[in-house]
Amino acid sequence: MKNNHKARHFLLFYLPVRKITTFRWKSFYRDLYEAISGSEQDFTQGSLRRAIFLLSIPMVLEMLMESIFAIVDIFFVSRLGADAVATVGLTESMLTIVYSLGVGFAMGATALVSRRIGEKDPEAAATSGFQAIIIGVVFSVPLAIAGIFYAGDLLELMGASPELIESYSGYLRIMLGSNVVIMLLFINNAIFRSAGDAVVAMRVLWFANILNIILDPLLIFGLGPFPELGIEGAAIATVIGRGLAVIYQFYLLFRGSTRIVLRKKNFRIIPNVMTRLIRLSSGNIGQYLIATASWIGMVRIISEFGSEVLAGYTIAIRIIIFALLPTLGISNAAATLVGQNLGAGKPDRAERSVWGTSKINVVILGMIGLMLVAIPEFFIGMFIGDPAVLKSGSACLRIIASGFLFYGFGMVLVNSFNGAGDTMTPLWINLFCFWVVEIPLAYFLAITSGIGENGVYYAILIAESLMTITAFVIFRRGRWKLKVV
Repeated sequence: MKNNHKARHFLLFYLPVRKITTFRWKSFYRDLYEAISGSEQDFTQGSLRRAIFLLSIPMVLEMLMESIFAIVDIFFVSRLGADAVATVGLTESMLTIVYSLGVGFAMGATALVSRRIGEKDPEAAATSGFQAIIIGVVFSVPLAIAGIFYAGDLLELMGASPELIESYSGYLRIMLGSNVVIMLLFINNAIFRSAGDAVVAMRVLWFANILNIILDPLLIFGLGPFPELGIEGAAIATVIGRGLAVIYQFYLLFRGSTRIVLRKKNFRIIPNVMTRLIRLSSGNIGQYLIATASWIGMVRIISEFGSEVLAGYTIAIRIIIFALLPTLGISNAAATLVGQNLGAGKPDRAERSVWGTSKINVVILGMIGLMLVAIPEFFIGMFIGDPAVLKSGSACLRIIASGFLFYGFGMVLVNSFNGAGDTMTPLWINLFCFWVVEIPLAYFLAITSGIGENGVYYAILIAESLMTITAFVIFRRGRWKLKVV
């Protein structure tokens, strides 16, 4: 009798639970396959958790490959010495202007395209995307001219030594001279993502970066039949990888098998759409330029402490980028969900998507940050063995990574403003946190008070945390829900 009772208990409770658990795992694998292979899901309807999952997975994988590229690139360049690594750091700080324009126009395209997709108007979405492409090409031209003819002068302006300028200015010349591929890569992928084709953007970036990773050692060290080009080989590998990816993007846009298609009737300039896009993008460009230009200020202050310290800072920042980029994919998912749901007239669903994605981001970055704080020497030591570089880079990594919990939350909030078309709020937040607080504080701590390079790292930690707190307070007011784009 007792055994029969246990058997009934088993049948009534254990088997249904097991069945439910098995069903959930099957559902998870099914959704994972759909997220990676491409989804037809309407992100303004149905389960919000599923929508976040389907959008976040390909965006995280997309940014993960970009993170791997950043690490692999500096891994090979570090074999050329501290001066080569310092050159990459100086060049990256100047390329922030290109990134500012590319990300700005990309976020402007995201706000317009996602809103039109939410309104079920794919034709208007395609037209908005074409305006962004034209704008990106036009703005890339003067930057290319500056890079080709004034690379040495720009490095000198950033505090590079004459020896460094003479040996490594070609890297900046190639990278800045071909900036149009960076611009178009950002804008085209934003068009795909905001239309809901996140998996297409993922495939494009994987293609670009895998090609770059293969070409890097071949062109830097002259393996096999390839010429030994040194640091310039790294630049050429990047340009080839990204350039072929842009060609692939246009093939997909014109082929007509994605959610958004560019046809001949879209190939025209529409002044009011372009004006609206420039207005939205100017806020994005301003906020990104303000944020990243502060990194130029950080590099300028760091350069006062020598090439070894600058090299350590450059390696640490690359590791931080590696950690942050996948979670930037999650915040991009939030921007797309906000734009599409506001376009569909569902502001409450848009807000819930922000809280859902922010929780995921905080958990992921919190775990990564804990690891970087605990053993920073291990990660810096993977790239270089110079004791001075190792010491400085480890201190940088430990201090900045201690604020990862704040960064994860703040990234989602700021991108959500942008997805709603409210680009001016993040601009003012960035201006206050990075120029009013970060740069003066970094100079005071590092130079005036005598703390040294650690003062720069503490200033970055304080400014990024302050940005998150400020964004949270403003987001709770809800005015972003009323933005018309």
